[in-house]
Amino acid sequence: MFRFLVIQTAFTGDVVLATALIEKLHTHYPDARIDFLLRKGNEGLLQAHPYLTSVLVWDKKQHKQRNLMRLAGTIRRTGYTHVINAHRFAASGILTMLSGAGYKAGFDKNPFAFTYTRKVTHEIATAGAATVHELWRNQQLIADITDNEPAMPCLYPSADDYNRIATYKSNRYICIAPSSVWFTKQFPEHKWSELLNELPASHTIYLIGAPSDKDTATRIIAAGRHKDAHNLCGQLSFLQSAALMQGAEMNYTNDSAPLHFASAMNAPVTAVFCSTVPYFGFGPVRANGCVVATKETLPCRPCGLHGHKACPEGHFRCAETITNEQLLWWTSNRI
Repeated sequence: MFRFLVIQTAFTGDVVLATALIEKLHTHYPDARIDFLLRKGNEGLLQAHPYLTSVLVWDKKQHKQRNLMRLAGTIRRTGYTHVINAHRFAASGILTMLSGAGYKAGFDKNPFAFTYTRKVTHEIATAGAATVHELWRNQQLIADITDNEPAMPCLYPSADDYNRIATYKSNRYICIAPSSVWFTKQFPEHKWSELLNELPASHTIYLIGAPSDKDTATRIIAAGRHKDAHNLCGQLSFLQSAALMQGAEMNYTNDSAPLHFASAMNAPVTAVFCSTVPYFGFGPVRANGCVVATKETLPCRPCGLHGHKACPEGHFRCAETITNEQLLWWTSNRI
């Protein structure tokens, strides 16, 4: 029997996009064992996933190297026939190298790619070139054992997850995920407050995110005038948030993990891209997704692949020049 291990130990959104590999492998090898390795903190994304046998967790914050070697031993003993490494950095490369698998696939940017049996170029598009989405890049890792068309990412909230958010669905609603790890990928608080003022009074507004986002959401709501806006940051798990987003009239996100939650749930999404650009390959992948960005031509944009802790130019015009009119593109047909 084939035993597959998919590795993605990067950020939450990267894990969500890598779930498309699970879908594709299960389609082509429905009787195979499929396991997934991720970093501690992201395991809730794959809780009770119907196509996974096991989720391996790497604790990178405590005893990082010791835990890495323990994982290497576990992987070796399991006897995986295929290891697919969607992560591009050294630690995951070590695990792949030591796995003992006959099929080891990964990106050529990984320092240990010389030990892989299949190496794929991780191609980030440049301005004017055709967008190469991360789903397609990941799919190339297994194109030789499946096909060339990527599957869609999928998350699977449980019945308990849906029951947990049922009380929030009594009215038509809109979700906003206002935060990001990177400052220059995060739409400013005052701009979110301005949007709140323009959203229909007939709809309930839910601000969602991690416990660390709670204060941000509190300030956004306090500065706005919407009478039915609620701060749910820190109150919902990853899968509960995804379940809530699935039923929303619209979801507003940054270029961040909640954008990919929406894609995984086939939920409508308006993704606000500030310093980054869609042609990097991390935009919405469903027909009900839309990217909103500045209409100004800014020579400083994009200023990096991941964003910065502050605008390098000091003006943050890539965010400040986005208008409510752009963000409310969908309302004329839906409300």
